[in-house]
Amino acid sequence: MTAIPSTPPKQLEHALEVSPGDWPERELYLMLTALVVPRPIGWISTVSASGVRNLAPYSYFNLMGGDPFLVAFASTGVKDSLRNIREVPQFVCNIVTGHVLEKMNFTSADYPHDQDEFEWAGLAPVASVKVRPPRVREAKAHLECELVQVVSERNSHVVIGRVVHVHVDPSVWRDGRVDPKLLDPVCRLSGSLYANLGEIMSVQRPAWKDVQGSVGQEKMPRIVKR
Repeated sequence: MTAIPSTPPKQLEHALEVSPGDWPERELYLMLTALVVPRPIGWISTVSASGVRNLAPYSYFNLMGGDPFLVAFASTGVKDSLRNIREVPQFVCNIVTGHVLEKMNFTSADYPHDQDEFEWAGLAPVASVKVRPPRVREAKAHLECELVQVVSERNSHVVIGRVVHVHVDPSVWRDGRVDPKLLDPVCRLSGSLYANLGEIMSVQRPAWKDVQGSVGQEKMPRIVKR
């Protein structure tokens, strides 16, 4: 194996092999968040025991299970969202769409604990149905969640929540489903980069009953552009 560079090289002459600890942590972070893309954004609203609202975006976020329905987001360090969830074990995942990208980004600043990001970003808090933290009115969908557990490893804290209620705006619904084009979710890349969905393709999931008796990739489902 070739020598491991101590920092990211400008150009690669050979395939890169690198492990945690080989580079400064920030450099590895930038590479990993550029590789694992696109990522959805969990715009997490919480409330402290004293009633102070908090709203912050997390790009370490996803739906993690279906029985029960679980979501997870990760906080690097103990931020206000995690502090609030430990006091009031509930949160709302407000789905980030293109029309609120700038306001979402504005809520990512390191506001002091007593500041309300809803007010700073000019967003309207509205009451949730089953949890205490408010929703973002401007968001087109919301997942209300109750805390299941927090898994901590060094400075990473993964918050796992159970979905207890879902809200979807009529503007993103078509033919009995959420239409991804109408939803227009924001995709997180790396650094200050974001993207929209772009071209949408369909590939049917194969089943053994359809593949059995064929050879190689004869029955491999093919891409259909939508």
